Amino acid sequence: MPVWMGTSWKMNKTLAQARDYTVRLVKELGDRDLTGVQPFIIPPFTALATVREIAVDDPRVILGAQNAHWDDAGAWTGEISVPQALDAGARIIEIGHSERRQHFGETIETTRLKVAAALRHGALALLCVGEPAEVRDAGRSTAYILEQAEGALAGLSDEQLRSVLIAYEPIWAIGEAGRPATPEELRGPFAALRERFGDRVRGLLYGGSVNQDNASDLLRIDGVDGLFVGRAAWEVEGFLALLDIATAHNSTDS
Repeated sequence: MPVWMGTSWKMNKTLAQARDYTVRLVKELGDRDLTGVQPFIIPPFTALATVREIAVDDPRVILGAQNAHWDDAGAWTGEISVPQALDAGARIIEIGHSERRQHFGETIETTRLKVAAALRHGALALLCVGEPAEVRDAGRSTAYILEQAEGALAGLSDEQLRSVLIAYEPIWAIGEAGRPATPEELRGPFAALRERFGDRVRGLLYGGSVNQDNASDLLRIDGVDGLFVGRAAWEVEGFLALLDIATAHNSTDS
């Protein structure tokens, strides 16, 4: 199983900035050995096709979309369908990020519909789960994230689950105000996710204040198959450094 190392740019980067980042990334990757490491980038929709045109020179980098609607087409003003996202270059569809749940009404049911749509069209579904601080403080983290994951993945066959990535991103650990989680705080949730989904899904990722200082420790947590990174990978140098950490971890682990 590869070590996944990816980043979402969220609502950042103009076309020029996205183009510059991708050109530099492809150049720097060059002949770099990425054996056992799977990089992925999730740009904003406006930049996806532009990034695809450049990243095609290094097919090792998978591209994704930050969201997609469950319908293939229709009167959904402002939305993007899975076929449209794939047409623009995405192979991964991010679903259920906490910001989508908090600010745009994403529910367990809509995540289930979106996962089904992504899989129906042959995409990888990147399902985000995570609990707020009050749930953590009440000792309900495991039950909360399992409810999110099981609800979104209900009814899927083992074959379909092989096209699902689950990213555990505790809400209290993400964003500028987030507090980095300690390995001790993550062992319980990942043990539960591993017990429930085991090797049935493509991989279990962690996201939440990931940086070059804690990436190695996070990758050593049992059940963590990769990292989903925010601002620490928004500059090319940061992403390359994290890829180096993943490569070193994979080499040591093997």
